[in-house]
Parts: sequence; C-alpha cells; structure tokens
Amino acid sequence: MKKSGLKNRIAGRICIFAFAAMLVVSGCGTLLTSTQSQASESLFSEAEIDLILSTDSKSPMRVFKTDSHSDSLLLRSQSAEVNIDTTDIHLNTLIKRMYITVNDTASLGVGIAAPQVGVLKRVIWVQRFDKLGEPFEAYLNPKIIQYSQLKQERREGCLSVPDRRGDPKSRSYAILLEYNRPDMSFHREMVEGFTAIIFQHEIDHLNGILFTDYLKE
Repeated sequence: MKKSGLKNRIAGRICIFAFAAMLVVSGCGTLLTSTQSQASESLFSEAEIDLILSTDSKSPMRVFKTDSHSDSLLLRSQSAEVNIDTTDIHLNTLIKRMYITVNDTASLGVGIAAPQVGVLKRVIWVQRFDKLGEPFEAYLNPKIIQYSQLKQERREGCLSVPDRRGDPKSRSYAILLEYNRPDMSFHREMVEGFTAIIFQHEIDHLNGILFTDYLKE
C-alpha cells in the first residue's frame, strides 16, 4: 500500500465501543490452535526460493505490477500459509527483504504483502500508525475474524497498481485479527482507524484481491 496523505487521520470512533465489547481485544500464546490447523501450510517452491535468494538479504525485491500480464496472474492467486520456523533461512530472508522493499525509495509504502514480490505465502508488513513511533511490523498467516459494521472512507493506492488511486468505501473502521509474529508467538488483537485499512488492504493481497476491485469505474 502506498504512503501518502497520512495527515488525514480518521477521527470518528462513534459506535465502535459496541463493536469492541463483542471482541476479545487481545491475546497471545505460542502458535495457532487446532481451530486454525496448520495442515494447509506449505514450504517455499523452488521458484520462490530463487526470488528470495536472487541477491543478498539487504537488497529490495522487484515489486510485481498489474501492467504486466504474468505479474497480474500471480497477484490474482491465493497465498498459502507459511510454515513458521525461526531457523528457516528462506522465511527470514523474505521477511528482511520485504521490509527493505517497502522502505526503498522506489517502492515506498505503508504496507506490503509477499505476493507483491512474487511469493505466494501469507506474510505481510504493516506500519503501525496506532503505536508509539509508528513502527513497521511483520505478520505471518494473518486472518481477519471479525469486521465492524462501521465503515471508513480514505483514498488508497498500491505499490502493485501503477497510477491508480481511489476510495473503496468498504473498509471497516475496526477489525479483529489473529496472527503469528516471526518469533512464533500467536496474537489476537483489535485494530482501528487507518492501520485497520492497511491490514485489510494487505490481507486482500493474500487472497488475490486488489483495492481496485472495490472501485466503481
């Protein structure tokens, strides 16, 4: 997701308290429980490993774009859950290079998903504007398990969609998330406002969905 217009923060928190009361706001553990079975996890393919290790871990990766037919086919594909292993050199290198990519001047953004660099795994980076210092954080196998009925409006752009911006008008003001961190810890958390938009945008990428799908022509 592109970085722009960050001063226009969403203010309205009306009705969100009713939503929050329905949710378990936060939690942590070790790994996803049996209700989120890891049976669907998959290892990296040879093609994905070639992309991840194409150069050193300090270099950005190429961002896949919709103006390329082959790139578009991959961007429209479903991503598989990643096998969470702190010793996996391919996973660790992917996480590092995705961070470098989203902070590179050629692809500066507030979030990025693994399909955008050609890897069909459920890995994202999100800038947490709701936290002190607005840090970037990596999330593995993120899942939105509840959306607020209250919506918010904000123009979006995308690193993978050249020269296109628009307001989907469909983003929930608050979402309840479940995810793992790279240290294998499991978390459940409610996120609101602009940061919730970034999560929704990046998780859409994992499901082969682009923000332009929500726009009226």
